[in-house]
Amino acid sequence: MSSTAPAATQRITLFYQDYVGKKVAMALSGVVLFGYVIIHMAGNLQIFAGREQLNAYAQALHANVPLLWIARIVLLLAVGIHFYTGISLAGASRAARPVRYQVKGQRHPNLAGRTMALSGLVLAAFIVFHILHLTTGTVQPAPFADLRPYDNMVNSFRVIPVAGFYVLSVCLLGLHLYHGAWSMFQSVGFNHPRYTPALRRFAAVFAFLLAIGFSVVPIAVLTGMVR
Repeated sequence: MSSTAPAATQRITLFYQDYVGKKVAMALSGVVLFGYVIIHMAGNLQIFAGREQLNAYAQALHANVPLLWIARIVLLLAVGIHFYTGISLAGASRAARPVRYQVKGQRHPNLAGRTMALSGLVLAAFIVFHILHLTTGTVQPAPFADLRPYDNMVNSFRVIPVAGFYVLSVCLLGLHLYHGAWSMFQSVGFNHPRYTPALRRFAAVFAFLLAIGFSVVPIAVLTGMVR
């Protein structure tokens, strides 16, 4: 038993060092992040149900502290793996091939593919700001109250630069998710003339809905729909 764990760890490490292993790591960490952004968006949209509903939702999330920290650790690991592996894959592709990696017969979506590195860096900065802003209250462009996300979001998104940066970031998130979802489908072998157009449309609709779902909150605050 004692030798089994090191052997398994070594196999995982060797697999990750391979190009295909890194693609798998990107896909798996991406699935975790996809799930998180869907749940996070659904939580944010409860702002339209009113102050009591959104604040009660936040309090319910924080009621189970151990589970909350497990989720945070898993999410942090997924972000770290995704970010580091993305940089590693980009460097390996440039160093090893004059022509970037692509699945046979398919090209990455142009705009999304070209902005992948930029959107990743902006999103990394946005994640740090978002945590310090609406999670810990360390950065306070507006008054902050613990476990009162309705008031925190309304007060913050009334500040135009904050709302603008948020909308820009979630639009880049949409491009990033479009490219990421499409690449994930290709990486796991879903590359067939019969299914490829449908999968590409699914990736586009998925990313568009998420971008709209996140953007609508600051826009609603700025326009006075949510007060």
